[in-house]
Amino acid sequence: MKTTAEAGAESTILPYYTGLNGVDLTTNTLFAYLFWLTMGVLALAVLGIRLAERLKRRHGRGSTTQWRWTPSIKKHLLYAPLFSKRHNREFRPLPSLNWGTLPSRPYAIFLTVYLALNLAAMLVLRLNRGNPNGYAVLAELRGRSGTLAVANMVPLVVLAGRNNPLIRLLGISFDSYNMLHRWLGRLAIVQIVVHVACWMSVASADGGLRHAFAIASRSGGLFLTSGMAGAIAAVVLLLLSVAPLRHAFYETFLNLHILLALALLATTWIHCASADVDRGLPQLPWIMAIVFIWLVERMARVVRTVWLHWPRGIASLALCEALPGQLTRLTVQLPRYVDVKPGTHAFLRIWGVDFWQSHPFSIAWVHHHHLHGPSGRRLLGPYKSDRSDAVTLLTFLVRARDGATRKLLDKAGRDEKGVRLPVTVEGPYAGYHDLGSYRHLVLIAASTGITHQLSYVKPLLEGCNAVRRLLLCWIIRDREWIEWVRPFMDAISRIPGSEHVVSFQVFITRHHGTIVGDTAAMPLVRLCSGRPDVARLVEEEVSCAGGDMCVSVCGAGALADDVRGAVRAVQGCRVVVDFIEECFTW
Repeated sequence: MKTTAEAGAESTILPYYTGLNGVDLTTNTLFAYLFWLTMGVLALAVLGIRLAERLKRRHGRGSTTQWRWTPSIKKHLLYAPLFSKRHNREFRPLPSLNWGTLPSRPYAIFLTVYLALNLAAMLVLRLNRGNPNGYAVLAELRGRSGTLAVANMVPLVVLAGRNNPLIRLLGISFDSYNMLHRWLGRLAIVQIVVHVACWMSVASADGGLRHAFAIASRSGGLFLTSGMAGAIAAVVLLLLSVAPLRHAFYETFLNLHILLALALLATTWIHCASADVDRGLPQLPWIMAIVFIWLVERMARVVRTVWLHWPRGIASLALCEALPGQLTRLTVQLPRYVDVKPGTHAFLRIWGVDFWQSHPFSIAWVHHHHLHGPSGRRLLGPYKSDRSDAVTLLTFLVRARDGATRKLLDKAGRDEKGVRLPVTVEGPYAGYHDLGSYRHLVLIAASTGITHQLSYVKPLLEGCNAVRRLLLCWIIRDREWIEWVRPFMDAISRIPGSEHVVSFQVFITRHHGTIVGDTAAMPLVRLCSGRPDVARLVEEEVSCAGGDMCVSVCGAGALADDVRGAVRAVQGCRVVVDFIEECFTW
């Protein structure tokens, strides 16, 4: 083995940890563009599929026909978990230790291929073309890994945004994009570590790291300092993002995550701009575009919020009522008419509880009112064209856990009639599923998952659509939890024709026996004891379906996996059966 002095005397080391010596700029840029092109082509393919689905729905409502190969694709690919059954059920070796969930089969395939392509791109080096200088190979790997890290930051930032236009355009949930965001982040950080390790390996061979730092400081210390600071921020960000820590201290994690991400973007910008290269490193425009995308997305959040509350500022008063089952019913009156689609959620910032945090909650109920005339307030009809003096009331059901939701329940419980708090609403988001094109709907929920499913019922009953049967199945622990939705079920029962379309089954898990009873006050509701046999329930609904059918689930991971398995089992039957899973895995 050669000594450090001998290696330095050969002049085969020093060039390869300074400047762009040994870096293959052309190939690096080519790989970055190829990865972006691959993602673009994949997005266009998904968009084409979505457009075909929408056209088919529009021209064939209630149809029972589908391509012969579609059921197999749904069963073995689109709706398939990674292995046999488990997908959204969390890995919990201990009750307080949450290791997260597994990606579904299509996302696992995409991630495997994308990670493999990144690995292959990093290994296509001059070593394979007979280059005898190992330091030159490390310099090329340093440039390749750094370039790909910045290239992967582009989709990383785009997919993390609440206002990501691809959510509605491609019909892919924010939860799925969030999962891709996590994996792209891990990939980019690994590439950053490789980038730094390659530089340190070459630099340490030429007089040690102290000598390398001295040379770098003489040629421009900001370049090296910013690179090291960014790498440290990236590694800390990765360590704090480990699933058990992320789930155990999510609010703290989120704040640190944003700060560290901003530090990484800032140091990467400085690193690219301060290089001893004319006009900075070639990746400088990329990081500038990344920061611009981040700023635009944040500005879009501000614009959404201001528009919702204008002219009242950035908050509206909300009535917060404590209900049985550790739940707060929160009703916000927005000072304008807002067209809120079913299946949407909004981020709430509750002043007086925790104004530093905004938390996502499904919008359970929406109704509009006019504010004029001697009566002061009257219902705005579904086809009323004059909306200039209308207001919108949004209702959320917030289950108390730790942190802000627990503080909210404590405040609401101080008065039987509830308390009023200023709340900032940001949204609404999602709402891209059109369930009105199905003839038969089965909406399954557990606990507060009812908020998502309930939001569809009223618009479907009041609108013009193909729905002829709607089964709403709700699994709860105690009978008193029915009070959460009692006013909404009363309103649904008053809609003409609802008794011929809607069936509401409530399964109460803490009761024993076959039937708990019926509720005369809510004629659409039937109470049952125990947990439902999801597979049997789906089979029975398929047997009586008069057209295409959709099964939707919003609840715990184990329930979602059971429903997914039941829907996969009935693929290939006489009717079209689609599956929608609504979840949010942090």
